[in-house]
Amino acid sequence: MLRRTKIVATVGPATEDPTVLDRLIEAGVDVVRLNFSHDLHEVHMKRAETARNRAEAHGREVGVLVDLQGPKIRTGKFKNGSVMLVEGARFVIDADMPLDAGTVERVGTTYKQLPQDVVRGATLLLDDGRLALWVEEVKDSAVICRVTVGGELGNNKGINRQGGGLSARALTDKDREDIKIAAKINADYLAISFPRSAADVEEARELFRAAGGKGGIVAKIERAEAVENIESIIKAADVIMIARGDLAVEIGDAAVPPIQKRLIKLARTMNKAVITATQMMESMIESPVPTRAEVSDVANAVLDGTDAIMLSAETARGKYPVQAVAAMDRVCRVAEHEREVTRSAHRMDVTFERVDEAVAMAAMYTANHLPVKAIAALTESGATPLWMSRISSGVPIYALTGHVETRRKVTLYRGVYPVAFEIRTSDHATLNREAMDELRRRGTVRDGDMVIITKGDLTGVKGGTNAMKIAIVGAGP
Repeated sequence: MLRRTKIVATVGPATEDPTVLDRLIEAGVDVVRLNFSHDLHEVHMKRAETARNRAEAHGREVGVLVDLQGPKIRTGKFKNGSVMLVEGARFVIDADMPLDAGTVERVGTTYKQLPQDVVRGATLLLDDGRLALWVEEVKDSAVICRVTVGGELGNNKGINRQGGGLSARALTDKDREDIKIAAKINADYLAISFPRSAADVEEARELFRAAGGKGGIVAKIERAEAVENIESIIKAADVIMIARGDLAVEIGDAAVPPIQKRLIKLARTMNKAVITATQMMESMIESPVPTRAEVSDVANAVLDGTDAIMLSAETARGKYPVQAVAAMDRVCRVAEHEREVTRSAHRMDVTFERVDEAVAMAAMYTANHLPVKAIAALTESGATPLWMSRISSGVPIYALTGHVETRRKVTLYRGVYPVAFEIRTSDHATLNREAMDELRRRGTVRDGDMVIITKGDLTGVKGGTNAMKIAIVGAGP
């Protein structure tokens, strides 16, 4: 059985050896992530080129996702490398203090607007929420705090405000330059860190398009404000990523699981793709096997309907990158056997706005009620396969297209598999036969199998899908 849930793997030092990358692709990676928080542009460009070359050598398409760093809201450094903050002690974050002069009493910050964004009574969380400070007073550049949860604080640790409220812009000057590199790489997806509103998403899209980028925009949901504005953000983006690390710090860890379920359902309802990310198999940075809790976490994301699940440090710098991908693949395949994943009543009471969307929904309803072996969606932009993938089904959806950008785009869609297919005829009977022959050549179907074909009267036109045919392989026109 084909795995329907897609796997996004971050590449880094652990995958620099091309043989490791080969093994990752063989293990089932669908999209590689380039984390622009680390490394030089030249390194990322080389990694993207290598990933695409190795995927081609394996006869596969692999998408490339560029993940922007976003605003760095961090403490400065300490003279001795770290300090121990004791509960009840006074501690100051001073925006005017040099970034390398921290002591046990105070430290600087990369975020110079911090004094304007907090008031007495606010809670600041440091180092992914491991330490907590209660703001007693703001005086000029100094945020004067009392330690409520102590511990060791090292250099350059993240700062969050509990409940949100930090006004840092989503796109920094570095991000604007990185967007140009993402366009040069021809990234299939561009992920924005810490967007607060649809305007942040739209700004990133405009900059990406102006630089020549054609890929989709991923909005990372990691701020409390993003959750509050979630519907407008989903509408503005092509994909959302549930980035559970910073999100958990801002809204509280216990709030994340129900939010995750709600966001996955909402994204699918709004016909957008969704990635579930952060610490999915974190223990595999050091261990060759995942914990039982991690297995359950991945399986539940699959059962909820996520399009993709993501590995970060597990594959970028972990000791067992290939095993991490293989473990995700194994868990997904078992979870996808459940009936709730292969049958759906989704959108049964909805009025469709477009003909191609209606055809996509009709195809999925039919596929779930007939012994259909495969769906062949002849597509220009990938829109029809996306709509199809919003419906839970066990039937594989093959996106047949001559456009390499479209083939790479659909690598992220649940249950959709890219197929290189050039349309050379306007005769519908011939085109149907050629589409089925291509699937048969790949071993996907055989004579006597039932296949659904969707296409447009005017082939080669975006948004032109207006026809569905139920055909039997080998039975003639």
